[in-house]
Amino acid sequence: MNERAEESGAGPAAPTLESLRQRLVDFAAVRKWEPFHTPKNLAAALTVEAGELLEIFQWLTPEQAAAVMSDPQRAHRVRDEVADVLAYLVQFCMAVGVDPLEALAAKIERNEERFPVPGSAAYVKPEVRE
Repeated sequence: MNERAEESGAGPAAPTLESLRQRLVDFAAVRKWEPFHTPKNLAAALTVEAGELLEIFQWLTPEQAAAVMSDPQRAHRVRDEVADVLAYLVQFCMAVGVDPLEALAAKIERNEERFPVPGSAAYVKPEVRE
């Protein structure tokens, strides 16, 4: 527990990306799964888990989808699938040498340039074709 959490009575500090990454490494290592954690296999597993997350929302109306987290059973499934997606994404990033936080920061910067705020000097109004 970090000092700030102890002083505030907030309980243990939230896990960091690095601590979770290490737990995933250790989890796979003791089970001798490393040979199977290739970029192709991890990308496939990531896709499968993302599909399982999507499955929870399949055929729901927008209103039903917005209320999913108010149903404890569905909320638990969403949290589990989000965890699976994140676990495989972190493992994939390790396998290919990508820092996911740096990659996301760079992508946000590119998107901010590609999609300027309407009304800003960089904004060009899209043409409407008839």
